[in-house]
Amino acid sequence: MWKKISEFPRWVFHMTSKLVNDLKKDNRGLSGVVVAILLILVAVLAVLIIWGFLSGWLAELWEQITGRAGGIS
Repeated sequence: MWKKISEFPRWVFHMTSKLVNDLKKDNRGLSGVVVAILLILVAVLAVLIIWGFLSGWLAELWEQITGRAGGIS
């Protein structure tokens, strides 16, 4: 078990270098990776923008809820 654990970093390095070499040889794979990274980036930016818009609205809504709840008691 310890042997497998100690060999894991070497295996990860080998697989990573193999992936990089394959991407260097195949231009189609590189463009696919670039498209995937760009899609992930666009999705993350969209979530951040939506979160920014909703955070202000949610803060106002929470203030209204807590303000009225404090007035009841």
